[in-house]
Amino acid sequence: MLRHTGMTAVRRTSRKVQLYLFQKGWMPGQAHDMKGVAPLIKGVSFNALLADKAFDADWLLQDLDQRGETAVIPPKANRKIQRDYDAEVYKWRHMVENYFAKIKEFRGIATRYDKTDCSYAACWNLVAALIASR
Repeated sequence: MLRHTGMTAVRRTSRKVQLYLFQKGWMPGQAHDMKGVAPLIKGVSFNALLADKAFDADWLLQDLDQRGETAVIPPKANRKIQRDYDAEVYKWRHMVENYFAKIKEFRGIATRYDKTDCSYAACWNLVAALIASR
């Protein structure tokens, strides 16, 4: 089974905040999401990357810092030196998680009936359009 790598980037515009969900890559279900991060964010500009503690890696934080982008990732509990993160912005991640919960209410998405990645992605787009039209 393939699964979506759930990373979110936030781009602030003059009047609103737009959330961009990266769906460039589908990875095998047994692969850790960190393996898909580098190709996923390559060549994409954003203001902040919202991710959970699993994405708290020094190489990712350094890469984002070099790019001039903000990492809104809570530190793992086992870090020797705890670092700060914007807890208010991190709360926006909840909106994205709720959106995926709404998408997974559709049985075909939750159980992945489609045989090809192309038809599975088409179902995601159809379900997203249905949710947006509500």
